[in-house]
Amino acid sequence: MKKRSSFTTVFITALCIIFSTVFLLTSCGGQEKNGLSVESPTSVTIWHYYNGSLAGAFDDLVAEFNNTVGRENGIVVHSESMSTVAGLESALWDAANKKVGAAEMPNIFQCYQDTALALDERIPLVDFDDYIPEDEKVSYVKLFLDSGYIGENNRWKIFPIAKSTEVLILNRTDWNRFAADTGASVEDLSTWEGLAGTAEKYYEWSDGRAFFGRDSFANYLITASSQLGHELFQTTGGKVTLDFDKETMRQIWDSFYVPYVKGYYKHVGNYRCDDVKLGEIIALVCSSSSAAFFPTEVTIDDSAPYPITYMVLPLPNFNRTAPYAIQQGAGMAVTKSTEAEIRASITFLKWFTQMEQNLRFSVSSGYMPVSVEAIKPENVDRYLLEHPTSAIVGDTLSVSLDENSRYVMYTSPAFVGGTQARDVLERTMPELAADDRAAVEAGMPVEDFLTDEHFEEWYNDTLSKLKECCR
Repeated sequence: MKKRSSFTTVFITALCIIFSTVFLLTSCGGQEKNGLSVESPTSVTIWHYYNGSLAGAFDDLVAEFNNTVGRENGIVVHSESMSTVAGLESALWDAANKKVGAAEMPNIFQCYQDTALALDERIPLVDFDDYIPEDEKVSYVKLFLDSGYIGENNRWKIFPIAKSTEVLILNRTDWNRFAADTGASVEDLSTWEGLAGTAEKYYEWSDGRAFFGRDSFANYLITASSQLGHELFQTTGGKVTLDFDKETMRQIWDSFYVPYVKGYYKHVGNYRCDDVKLGEIIALVCSSSSAAFFPTEVTIDDSAPYPITYMVLPLPNFNRTAPYAIQQGAGMAVTKSTEAEIRASITFLKWFTQMEQNLRFSVSSGYMPVSVEAIKPENVDRYLLEHPTSAIVGDTLSVSLDENSRYVMYTSPAFVGGTQARDVLERTMPELAADDRAAVEAGMPVEDFLTDEHFEEWYNDTLSKLKECCR
């Protein structure tokens, strides 16, 4: 009886050990999966503002993820385009405020720093430092990673997926005719001073046609001011300090407003690529991600269209200054939800930014990749060789990477009121310049607008509006 009892005790103990081991292994596996299950997939939704070919390239990668890594890990990603930045932000705020009829907040959404900062106060966003260890963070370009840290506590709330900068693009066909007649040199377009002088030559040569226009005037004011020694917005402890230096603003005024009111610069459509297509200008500064929209032909008035070629050049800078360019491109934020949804969202973002996927999206869009390996010129060149793309997108990507290695790549800090401040910068000088140019064309002397008093009026008005945004 004692032997039988002893045997029974050992047998039961062994069974307990076996069941305990199986339970622990199952539990560990469940913790590693964080609720993800192939049998019951976790669905996550992404909202973005890509449209056209960019939306197609993004959605193709989403489909590939769903059919590979997603299927293996029980993740299904649903992608939805809001078409524009404004449309996306409107939808996000409607969802965050639980507006009647609004969709639920997505798991992942594309956003800029100011938007993420404001939304984080309403709907807490995931801090990626809680999920991504240091040894994985080093695989991303530090500059791009750092731009995702926001708020008073400087937390990582925006995940980088692709970045853009600005480039100068020429209608090479019309430039060649102009250069052949006047001796104009591409080298002169490396500085804002040289570009303005070239624009004056073109105006005279072309019987009064404008030479240049730019997208995003706010980018110009922000980077030019920093380049000239005065960072417009500085944040410390969640508070913003404004440095709207008058002498610096006068130099920027002389480099943009004066050529504009004289007729050398111009903007007509929503984007400068549209203006090139209509023959309004032959040179522009735009985002590297907009290069794909540069036209292949020009139609002036009702005349027959004619084909043009292009030339992509680095962004101009002021004489005798360190070269500066904007570093921009919205990243992805993740809303706090279930642990499974958070893990699924981060799994997708990490996959999307691995070298092959990151390069594929960059080469199809003109954005710079964000991983350390993907941004290496030799890897970009290899990928372009193996996967030919639009010539202008490839050339723009090459110029962008060159700027990234030689320029100070500047990112404006996020702060409450930042979106409104940027809107002030975007509108005040270009709108004034366009109105004043229209008055000149109507017969008013151009000298009436080139006075110190006129600059002072613009400066004081803009400063007042910026102060309201930076309270």
